[in-house]
Amino acid sequence: MPKITRDQVRVPADVMPESRDEYIENYMKATRGTGRLMLFACDQKVEHLNADFYGEGIDIADAQPEHLFEIGRQGVCGVLAGQRGLIAQYAADYPEINYLVKMNSKTNIVGVKQDDPYSPQLYDLDAVLAMREAGVNIVGLGYTLYLGSEYESTMMAEAGELIAQAHANGLLVVLWIYPRGKAVAAEKDPDLIAGAAGVALCLGADFVKVNPPKPEDGRTPAEALKIAAMAAGRTGLVCAGGSTVDAETFLTQLHDQIHIGGACGNATGRNIHQRSLAEAVRLTKAISAITLADYSVEDALDVFNGDEDFSL
Repeated sequence: MPKITRDQVRVPADVMPESRDEYIENYMKATRGTGRLMLFACDQKVEHLNADFYGEGIDIADAQPEHLFEIGRQGVCGVLAGQRGLIAQYAADYPEINYLVKMNSKTNIVGVKQDDPYSPQLYDLDAVLAMREAGVNIVGLGYTLYLGSEYESTMMAEAGELIAQAHANGLLVVLWIYPRGKAVAAEKDPDLIAGAAGVALCLGADFVKVNPPKPEDGRTPAEALKIAAMAAGRTGLVCAGGSTVDAETFLTQLHDQIHIGGACGNATGRNIHQRSLAEAVRLTKAISAITLADYSVEDALDVFNGDEDFSL
């Protein structure tokens, strides 16, 4: 099982001395003391509206937003990522969860054929810091940046300033970076994904969430991901989970992303929360068994199937 000590946490130079201990504490919480991130993505209620939470193939439990927080409490996750208002409504009842506040969001109603994507920041950092002062267990912030959009420079400026302010206050930052817009012919081109990872590093992010690349040269997605992980440098790279697939397929892809592609964890939403509570909890444990404890796919499937328990 990979483990790190507080002394092994690399603290960015833009973390103020008085916030250094808090940054280290938040990093250890978010990565469960491993240096790897298991991010439970719960921001889709804005991004995808209700389509990800109700409909064919989705357990009826997912229609209730509290389902997300029950998974976060009963499962094994590093952070639960969601918008400030969503967290504010439920955090008092779920104080043990590590929260990552998603600072910007947009719906999917306006497509890229109509306008290039822009996801403006919804609130300033002071509103988040006030929640933290009120006792909410906030360890980090998230921001989505659409590389290649005509609004790219605005989002990069917002993200860069946000990271500087967050680090100064001892918070981590995860950037969601997706190449998207009229100028982007192939959103999952391996070179673009690697470029996105490098942008995250240059903006100072602690972790970057990218889509798994789709190579066309005979390499596997995990092999292509290795270039992006190298480009990310000291910014930990994690992959989006995508739409729901069977557990064995998902866990195999995750194992390959980490052990072949060099990923530093995972960021999973629909594959977890679209299931019943019991199944979703077991899947968080199986995902964390691979991400945080280097389990094999076979052993992680035993966790998912309930034949073996997993906890940290």
